[in-house]
Amino acid sequence: MSVALRVIPCLDVSGGRVVKGVNFANLRDAGDPVELAAAYSDEGADELTFLDISASAQGRATTYEMVTRVAESVFIPLTVGGGVRSVEDVDALLRCGADKVGINTGAIANPSVIDEIAHRFGNQVLVLSVDARREPGQPSGFGVTTHGGTKSADLDALAWAREAVDRGVGEILLNSMDADGTTAGFDIEMITAMRAAADVPLIASGGAGEAEHFVAAAKAGADAVLAASVFHYGKLSISQVKHTLFSAGIDVRL
Repeated sequence: MSVALRVIPCLDVSGGRVVKGVNFANLRDAGDPVELAAAYSDEGADELTFLDISASAQGRATTYEMVTRVAESVFIPLTVGGGVRSVEDVDALLRCGADKVGINTGAIANPSVIDEIAHRFGNQVLVLSVDARREPGQPSGFGVTTHGGTKSADLDALAWAREAVDRGVGEILLNSMDADGTTAGFDIEMITAMRAAADVPLIASGGAGEAEHFVAAAKAGADAVLAASVFHYGKLSISQVKHTLFSAGIDVRL
């Protein structure tokens, strides 16, 4: 039996507010995280992702109090990322109500932390967030960025994902930095390449602008589709996206 495609709104949080920009720049306010989380839960979102996008760049931990409030307001799985560097960080977020924890910069700085987290909590709680962009110097043509897309990690995105899966990551959140916030469509080439490289569930992120874009991402091999601005600013609803997916023959939870 096939597993239904998941539709996931993303809350990019900075300074206690949900923000959204283009290619992680020119951020503008999109609302209160707790209010938006509750609304998306009520609308039928399958999961919710909360990313403290300034945590790594500013060298501080994710805002635990806000994560607790968001977790209390939703009845769907919650993934939290931003500033995660250790087993202790994961433990704290799970205690705040997160179901899964995303790691990016912390894992690149210390890959063995993936092994430690997976050993302690199981790979089902660990999501590798890969902020990737085209880098001609990398073997696959795709490189990894850190610190909210501001720095190159000098890593091949596909090779890094395979290593992380071998170490114990249970899911990959692939965010195309080239497409992020553009609403021009998901990066189908990148999704297809990552799908072939990694054999864990794949969440596609970056570039959604029309309901049909979600269909293209699903057909490219995504197990879940994540978006922010189209939901935050009312261009699309969760229901619209799911009905478009259903009409295209893709299994979704209506």
